[in-house]
Amino acid sequence: MFARRAARGLLIACLLTPWAPTLAQSPETFFRGRTVSIYIGFGGGGSYDFYGHLIARHMGKHIPGNPNVVAQAMPGAGSFKLANWLTSVAPKDGTAMGIVSQAVALEEALGSSGVAYRAADFNWIGRATSVIEIMMTFGAARAKTIDDARRREVLIGGTGPGSPSEGYPKLLNAGAGTKFRVIAGYPASAEVLLAMEKGEVDAAFTSWGSLSAYHQDWLAAKSVHLLAQGTVARTAELPATPAVGELGDTPEDRTMLQLYASTADIGRSFIAPPGMPADRVAALRAAFDATMRDPEFRAEVEKARVEFHPATGAEVQAIVAKNAAPPPGVIARMKKLLRGE
Repeated sequence: MFARRAARGLLIACLLTPWAPTLAQSPETFFRGRTVSIYIGFGGGGSYDFYGHLIARHMGKHIPGNPNVVAQAMPGAGSFKLANWLTSVAPKDGTAMGIVSQAVALEEALGSSGVAYRAADFNWIGRATSVIEIMMTFGAARAKTIDDARRREVLIGGTGPGSPSEGYPKLLNAGAGTKFRVIAGYPASAEVLLAMEKGEVDAAFTSWGSLSAYHQDWLAAKSVHLLAQGTVARTAELPATPAVGELGDTPEDRTMLQLYASTADIGRSFIAPPGMPADRVAALRAAFDATMRDPEFRAEVEKARVEFHPATGAEVQAIVAKNAAPPPGVIARMKKLLRGE
């Protein structure tokens, strides 16, 4: 009996040997000589790809032990593929991070097909920027304010049933009395902007960062009229433009619109798998925060003229937790409005 107990103890010790010393290591000892991968849930060319590679270029020198940090794409299902992989497959030791859709928590709440993660369970590492999205008209369009859009029909270009360009008009029509009519079929926001400029549609939906970076001529000539910003509250950049979160006709309407707009506060955030050692989560969060202050990193941000509204991992975790259990009635209404369910 003694021999059997001794053998069983030896077996357990052998099984634990590869893992126990690793888990007991300090973050500096663990990360030294390793590679941390930042996975990007979308293909190249977009802002998720841009921020993923940007962070990868600078974060390694701020992580204890100075590991190599690389960015690689794992696109699929609107970044659900990556979110699910980080939940169930990725190593939970600090060597895997990701950047996924800003709507990852909302899609979970809506019960979207393919979701096999819990957004609140991720370790949120930090946010490179929130995203200010804007609804606007052009030139001599009859609607120049959101109140105008309540009085007359406004044609707005749409880029797909799951996109904000179609979601915001539908929710605003139901919750704020606007009269948007979505003209669907545009492949991307650039094509909608061109259609708006030509007068094919009245309105377009795009990011403030893109507008201010690539259409300074429109802003200088005061050719665009900002109807609303897709945020919970007004931002410092656009203090005179109504936020979607303030437009609801009733408290229930405002709750619905604020839930949808809360995705902008998540923006371009980075996550790590659930179940990681707390000291490594803390180390990655501290490294991310240091990266946001890094002069070389900031110089790249300024050169690219992109949006930059960073937040700590704890702040983003709190945003996600706040919206983790929205009222069932609000979710049911949103499903009906957005998907006809």
